[in-house]
Amino acid sequence: MAMLSRMQLAIIPLCLLAVLAGCRSRRDGAFKTTVSDDCYRAVATEIEYPVTQCSSTSEDWAVLEPLSLTSIEEPEYWDVKLENVVQLALSQSKVFRDLGGVLLRAPDSVETYWDPAIRETDPRFGVDAALSAFDAQFSTSIYGEKNNRALNNEFFGGGTRILRQDAIVFQSQLAKQAVTGTKFAFRHNIDYDANNAPGNLFPSAWNVNFETEFRHPLLQGNGMEYNRIAGPTNIPGLYNGVLIARVNTDVELAEFEIGVRDLVSNIENAYWDLYYAYRDLETKVAARDAALDTWRRIHALYESGRRGGEAEKEAQAREQFFRFQEEVQNALSGLLIDGTRTDNGSGGGTFRGNGGVQVAERRLRRLIGLPPTDGRLLRPIDEPLTAPVDFDWTESTHEAVIRRAELRRQRFETRRFELESIASRNYLLPQLDTIGRYRWRGFGNDLLDPSNNGVGEFDYAYNNLTMGDFQEWQIGVELNVPLGYRRGYTAVRNAELQLCRARALLKEQEHQVLHNLANAVAELKRSYVVSQTTFNRLDAARQQLAAVQAAFDADKAPLDLLLEAQRQLANSESRYFRSLAEYAVAVKNVHYAKGTLLDYDGVFLSEGGWPSAAYHDAAVRESLRGKPREINYASSCAPRVAYGPYDQRPDQVYHIPATPEEEGSLEESAIPIPADLQSAEPLWEPTVAAEPIPTSIEQELQLTNPATPDNVITPVNYSEVMQSLLEMAE
Repeated sequence: MAMLSRMQLAIIPLCLLAVLAGCRSRRDGAFKTTVSDDCYRAVATEIEYPVTQCSSTSEDWAVLEPLSLTSIEEPEYWDVKLENVVQLALSQSKVFRDLGGVLLRAPDSVETYWDPAIRETDPRFGVDAALSAFDAQFSTSIYGEKNNRALNNEFFGGGTRILRQDAIVFQSQLAKQAVTGTKFAFRHNIDYDANNAPGNLFPSAWNVNFETEFRHPLLQGNGMEYNRIAGPTNIPGLYNGVLIARVNTDVELAEFEIGVRDLVSNIENAYWDLYYAYRDLETKVAARDAALDTWRRIHALYESGRRGGEAEKEAQAREQFFRFQEEVQNALSGLLIDGTRTDNGSGGGTFRGNGGVQVAERRLRRLIGLPPTDGRLLRPIDEPLTAPVDFDWTESTHEAVIRRAELRRQRFETRRFELESIASRNYLLPQLDTIGRYRWRGFGNDLLDPSNNGVGEFDYAYNNLTMGDFQEWQIGVELNVPLGYRRGYTAVRNAELQLCRARALLKEQEHQVLHNLANAVAELKRSYVVSQTTFNRLDAARQQLAAVQAAFDADKAPLDLLLEAQRQLANSESRYFRSLAEYAVAVKNVHYAKGTLLDYDGVFLSEGGWPSAAYHDAAVRESLRGKPREINYASSCAPRVAYGPYDQRPDQVYHIPATPEEEGSLEESAIPIPADLQSAEPLWEPTVAAEPIPTSIEQELQLTNPATPDNVITPVNYSEVMQSLLEMAE
């Protein structure tokens, strides 16, 4: 106690010195000036740039200044078709670009080209990671030690009570976890002991043994079904078996398809936005030129003081010109307003028609992956449909429920919780394991007999082991019962609640998909009927302007009526082309809602190729087996995760079990194509009529088909537009 008190008294001053030293201000060694800790904190917490701060983009990627209202050079037009734009975007899109700024705000949520492979190769939750739990494990160790100690034992340590010992321990093991839950192990142990104990038969001795062991769970942890779902972890709530890993990979593949689909949808949206921007600019330029011609005529009368050239009329005509001039400037450059994109009112995107040619062209370039400008100006050359497109409602709803990627993703999520619910019930069983061991032993003065002609029974350890004189075995049962099963019941209840939630979400998602499909179909019909109406409105506006212009030239119509007729024609023409773009987007949105957008645009997803050695190995295995078989790591009776890949052909008939009982009776060949449908026309292909189908309103008004020959985009003279804008600015 006295020694302990002295040690405590010595430690207390040291602690006080350490505390005081930490609280003391730092002093400069040369000038003995006090330095505050704030400067050190400022240096320690200052922002630094990472080593990878340099951009991977080449310096000439955005070297040109973007086009604007002050640009007077004539750009080179790049006429592009929609299918070429989609092909170009997908061929160089490693990151699925968006128009909502998610790439900068939340880059981790953006889907990329590598995401399915990242999920597949996840070392914690991937398929191979789950399978690795059943891989054979080899472990080995060797330790040597020298002991020299005094013992409180007169006999064991000899008269001097000193133990001197040299020891070596070598252990190696090969262990394997079976899919049934059984653990196998094969061990080999060697230990060497040389000591000065007086009762030793030999100064040094070797002990060797071979040991086999198994542990098989009879209740908790037993069975291929449980181990394929939960893996060998045996922890409630932690399910990381090969089936769960497979479902997680399928979920990521569905996410990948959603990313590709949204990218294609946004490309179409941006394409038709740009189409409308060109048409709107053309309309605004024509209206401005007509207003300029009217202003010049009124101004000439104003300068000569003649009738019709009154000051208020000259100002009125001038105001009309500058109004259209402003619209031309906005139609050419555009405002940075949100354009048409997915989920901006509808799933596939509600047509906005915002932004001018330059803004819409940069949006399309961004989605394709092109620089902001390269001296060329993208110009769509595809025309939107003008004929009616009809979708069968019953077949469309069936396709939407089957082929929407969001529903397939949620079905995989639901299936995962179903598997977890199955595995959770295993924890309501007691842990009852059978254990068995068998061991062969050998003992000797030396380890090996180089001449292989051992004499004595214990001369060589391995020779003694091969004689089989020393064999041991052990068999037993271990029982572990948690009283109350609180954790097991909690795991079961949690799994049931998760499953109920997933099923409810799936049901609501199906309802929402059908609502979205109904909205898309209704919008399709609305946009088609409105396109017919806007064409007739445009035709009437043209006739009105021609009549008013003739009356004004004959001095029989006032100036107000002429200017109003010019505005009506400009609005009617812009609204007509807007309705055509809305109809094109509406057709695309129906395919988006049905889940057939990728088929509609000719995009098919496929897995990348395997290494050449893998194909060779597969061919060899097939020749040895005689015929290919399914890869099954346990049993053909294992829980089904999926019904296999769905055929992206339009004549495929799909079926999903409505109840779990129906699922059990489903076989691999239960998705047939009826013979009468094998040669039939595709069920989902829209019926495109050569002539518009007249409605009751059309019959009353005797509307004409708006598909007129002059529906082709005429090139806009960029230089003339810019030159006139600059002249007006001067």
